[in-house]
Amino acid sequence: MKLAGKVAIVTGTSPNIGGGIAQGLADEGAAVACVDLAPENAQQCADWIKGRGGDALGITCDVTDETQVAAMVARVRETYRGVDILVNNAGILGGLSVLDMPLERWTRQIAVNLTGTFLCTKHVGRLMVEQGRRGSIIVIVSTAGHQGQAGNIAYCTSKSGLLNFARAAAMDLAKHGIRVNSLTPTATDREESLERAAAWGRPRPDRGSGRMLDFEKMLPAGRLPSPRHYAKAAVFLASDDAEMITGFDLRVDGGAIAKYWPWIPNA
Repeated sequence: MKLAGKVAIVTGTSPNIGGGIAQGLADEGAAVACVDLAPENAQQCADWIKGRGGDALGITCDVTDETQVAAMVARVRETYRGVDILVNNAGILGGLSVLDMPLERWTRQIAVNLTGTFLCTKHVGRLMVEQGRRGSIIVIVSTAGHQGQAGNIAYCTSKSGLLNFARAAAMDLAKHGIRVNSLTPTATDREESLERAAAWGRPRPDRGSGRMLDFEKMLPAGRLPSPRHYAKAAVFLASDDAEMITGFDLRVDGGAIAKYWPWIPNA
């Protein structure tokens, strides 16, 4: 197991990307603190990992509240004696155009996506430095952080900011042996997330159709990635296999960003 004996914090542990990454880290031997604003996301993710034979802890936390973030990190330290891996995944999806976005919604989305990552990195980073742990911090971005998207002003802005946050934090923490990298997902196949939600005991909604199929036609890979693909990338970045990689963005996007823009490969 690549992460045996390691302790990880994953924020935003819904059954989708965050839950998939938490499960992937646990499958490679890490003890995982599953952190989410929604208590059911945090606890059901942790219970699922424990039910599979892993070690996990569910913690409810608003990542925009520094007092709660500090308490969350302290609880993980008390339970597991430290932290080796942080995956900053908590975020608010969707949005509106620059003409229609209310200030309150803009402020909340920027706070969760960008400020929450800053606060978690700050407090986990301080603990890693104090304990002399050569840890790994991973920031979950999005293809929307690399490209402009109409009707999604706050999400695109915050995810773009995270790209350079990861690079700047990598420079701050390099002297402490702490690596900081970003991981870029894209539009994601929903099937695995629906299966995970059902395994957590939730009613299974209809898979839906339409928009995801349109995205699929545009990817050179010919299919959308699933959370397990992001989990494998996160395991790599968190492991000693990536010991000389920092300040890097790993794109797991089926070739979306590399593609020449007018080409629709699977039309």
